[in-house]
Amino acid sequence: MNQSVIKALKLLDLFTEDQQELTLKEISHQANMPKPTAYRLLSALESCRFLYKTKETEHDSRYRLGLKLLELGSLVSDQLELREIALPYMEKLAQQINEAIHLVIVTQDEATYIEKVESNRALRLYTRIGKSTPLYIGSGPKLLLAFLPEDQQEKILTEDKLYFLGDHQPVHRKSLIRELEKIRQEGYACSTGEQDADTTGISYPIYDHSGSVVAALTVSGLSSHFEGENVTFIKTSTKNKAREISTQLGYRGEGFAG
Repeated sequence: MNQSVIKALKLLDLFTEDQQELTLKEISHQANMPKPTAYRLLSALESCRFLYKTKETEHDSRYRLGLKLLELGSLVSDQLELREIALPYMEKLAQQINEAIHLVIVTQDEATYIEKVESNRALRLYTRIGKSTPLYIGSGPKLLLAFLPEDQQEKILTEDKLYFLGDHQPVHRKSLIRELEKIRQEGYACSTGEQDADTTGISYPIYDHSGSVVAALTVSGLSSHFEGENVTFIKTSTKNKAREISTQLGYRGEGFAG
């Protein structure tokens, strides 16, 4: 791991409720590092808006925590609120259909699983909270990709190589674009065998108060469970719970098809 990055981030820990503003001299002393080194690291943090300089003289500078930390803190808070709101509905859905339920969001250019409720079945899927996958593999990630702004979609779709996870077979870009359009039209996503063999996933969008898709509510299980009347029941139940979660987040639109 890059030691300079670690040293820079440790400087942020020096700022506390009692020490909301520190000088270069104080930071250098408390971090036990030469002033030129401290200044270089502080300048890097300042350029990324983790710190801002409140005063600078010929002999010293003063720093406070920057707004970038507030932005990141707000994102974490939003994720925690989403998980807290969604979890009871996920647990009810798991009881109704007895399949694994996941909550998936976009982090940078990947899909990340931030919550999970297991089924009661003896054979369970291996997924974990914090797992990240490409946005073009699996029903949850593809649903999120389908509702991303065009510029973000374009960035992902123009990557040099797109591969499925398991067999590393190439993803056909034109087919994927057609599938994303179908997801937007139908209002849900379905995939089979894309992350794990013989498994199926069905996902519906979760909207926030602004009408933006902020997460995917995903049901996953053995493909043999997703047949006939049962798959209709799974789809209806999942869509209803996605709508209920969205309502709790302030959504008042009509964005649920499927």
